[in-house]
Amino acid sequence: MTPEPHSLTGAGPLAGPPPGCPAHGRGPGGLHRLYGPDAEDLEGLYEKLREEHGPVAPVLLHDDVPMWIVLGHAENLHLVGTPSHFCRDSRIWTPQIEGMVKPDHPMMPHIAWAPICSYAEGDEHLRLRGAVTGAMSTIDYRAIRRHINRHTQRLVNEFCETGEADLMSQFAEHLPMAILCEILGMPDEYNDRLVQATRDLLKGTETANASQGYVMGVLQGLAERRRKDPHDDFASHLVLHPAKLTDDEVTTHLWLVLMAAYEATVNLIGNVIRMVLTDPGFRARLNGGQMTVPQAVEQSLWDEPPFSTVFAYYAKQDTELGGQRIRKGDGLLFGIAPGNVDPRVRPDLDANMQGNRSHLAFGGGPHECPGQDIARGIADTGVDALLMRLPDVQLDCDEDELEWRQSISSRHLVELPVRFEPKPQQDIMQKPGHAPVPQQRPPWQLGTEPSEPAAPVTPVAAEPQPAVPTAPPPPLPAPEPARPKGAWQRFLRWWRGY
Repeated sequence: MTPEPHSLTGAGPLAGPPPGCPAHGRGPGGLHRLYGPDAEDLEGLYEKLREEHGPVAPVLLHDDVPMWIVLGHAENLHLVGTPSHFCRDSRIWTPQIEGMVKPDHPMMPHIAWAPICSYAEGDEHLRLRGAVTGAMSTIDYRAIRRHINRHTQRLVNEFCETGEADLMSQFAEHLPMAILCEILGMPDEYNDRLVQATRDLLKGTETANASQGYVMGVLQGLAERRRKDPHDDFASHLVLHPAKLTDDEVTTHLWLVLMAAYEATVNLIGNVIRMVLTDPGFRARLNGGQMTVPQAVEQSLWDEPPFSTVFAYYAKQDTELGGQRIRKGDGLLFGIAPGNVDPRVRPDLDANMQGNRSHLAFGGGPHECPGQDIARGIADTGVDALLMRLPDVQLDCDEDELEWRQSISSRHLVELPVRFEPKPQQDIMQKPGHAPVPQQRPPWQLGTEPSEPAAPVTPVAAEPQPAVPTAPPPPLPAPEPARPKGAWQRFLRWWRGY
């Protein structure tokens, strides 16, 4: 807490621009608001702030609460990677200490401190974070990919015969929840009600509190069951971790993993599918083998990260960032979306970012997202399986007709209507090992074989034939194959089982 009145620009908190100033219509001190009419185009606003203030800019949250937003790529990495200067404990945030942040503030769910690893520091952070990452290290990703394929086929079966679908409400919003329920250890709890409650909670509707109660009740029941009867799942490993989390801590961290991974993955799947359907060059590179689905996912994480910003980091001491004086107790938004388009790292926004994972989509430093591989795996495998099942899928509206629900923290595609030729359902219950064995191909031969069977050729002069023996001779032992020479021959030898 600073003894002087809190201000991000040096002016009093209620000071306004002089009459006739172009800043009229802004908030106190002439600052831009990240809500209301100013925020209808947040991407454009971020670029305007970059031009006016550089890589770190002063802004206003709801109720004109002052905050910094970090726009530069390097500055964002410094913010999240310097725990000696910045933390995530909102209890040191000056506006909250001074009473500027009311209990019903719209951003309070993102701001309010809780005893979870995302907000903890020091030894407590190591204890809680260690339990989460330790439980995640036990996940069998090969088995998870099988679940992703199975649930993808099940979801597509529900609409494949109609020739049309909304891939947000019928696919992207369901697949992550089904897989997360498998991972956490509650596959039987996966249903439409859990999906709807989670969506309702994330939207912050009038029934959000009831939805929160339902989700927490499901997770609390899971924690209690796994305490009594551990299985080989995330919840059980979290309960049994040497960090000795209490039931409340287990439930809270199950909620944290579920909510963060779910929303990020829903947005990621929707963004990747939209890019494939609306960018002809993007789809051509994908279909032509010049780009894989995982590479498409990374491109999307650069261009449309699942979370636009993260609330929030707080200065533990007076410092400097991006040329701005940051006071102890100031709050700073981790600017993922604006940082990803920083012209110092992306002078050409149309440049291909395949193979480049230096984006900010999953954060960095001590609080880097521990479940990023889960989100990548669900998006990679799910989108790939969807496109294999519906190779002719097309957007069923003009691109400019798509609607988004945008907030400071994220940009969520509301609907993604598509059309395709109706497809038959697929059997998702048949196990791969029970499939009929296909007829074996004839043995490969060295040399070039004709593509069509050659017509029998009559010999010019028949060779004398030996007399037919009275008894068949014993079978000769198979000749030992010649030792192949060269890389290609060694490959053929391996392929044929020698």
